[in-house]
Amino acid sequence: MRLPSMSGHFLLAPIPEAAVDGPPPKDIKLAVLGSGRVGKSAMIVRFLTKRFIGDYEANTGKLYSRLVSVEGDQMSLQIQDTPGCIQVHDNLAQLADSLSRCVQWAEGFLLVYSITDYSSYQAIRPLFQHIRKAQPDSRVPVVVVGNKGDLLHARQVQTDEGLQLANELGSPFLEISTSENSDDVGQVFQHLCKEVSRLHSLAGDRRRPSIIPRPRSPNMQDLKRRFKQALSSKVKGPSASGLG
Repeated sequence: MRLPSMSGHFLLAPIPEAAVDGPPPKDIKLAVLGSGRVGKSAMIVRFLTKRFIGDYEANTGKLYSRLVSVEGDQMSLQIQDTPGCIQVHDNLAQLADSLSRCVQWAEGFLLVYSITDYSSYQAIRPLFQHIRKAQPDSRVPVVVVGNKGDLLHARQVQTDEGLQLANELGSPFLEISTSENSDDVGQVFQHLCKEVSRLHSLAGDRRRPSIIPRPRSPNMQDLKRRFKQALSSKVKGPSASGLG
């Protein structure tokens, strides 16, 4: 399935630090996962800076942070870059603790492979299974991305293969070129931010009934006063009739 087109009301743009007033912005936590040398770090940098010239030296393991506006709400977007040591033969149950913690920490995921590296494509399914095991909630959004779409002469993974895998996993899919098209890179992150924001809203709706103020308890002093009045009227009633 392809990524749906972005709504015109959805804005993902930096907010100057000085412009943030009121309560602290909510967090949107994303993780970018995939084998080594598929372009994960370059995707993040391309998205955050919209500049990409030449080769980018990976800075894996780094947490990137940026203030953004998501459908009118200020959010603190955090993107976790992850190690690229994952191979299809790896036992994901024995992955590094840092990567496992990252999977548990994040609220949305990009699973990235390179169209020039078939083994990186094969690593997507076990990664997806690891995410679903760590986060059983099937609503946690996951997007499959085939990167390096400009290197057609070295293609090892066909577009139909990426689309078929994404359909089997129930995830959106997009094939992109980080080095050539920043709009596609932005679309991927925009979609994830919007989905995580939507889940935040659903969670807020579920919690809302629990924070509705309880009905006020009756005033005990007032109840005692009323009880004494009622008791007094019952005592005085028969004596008054007797006097008549």
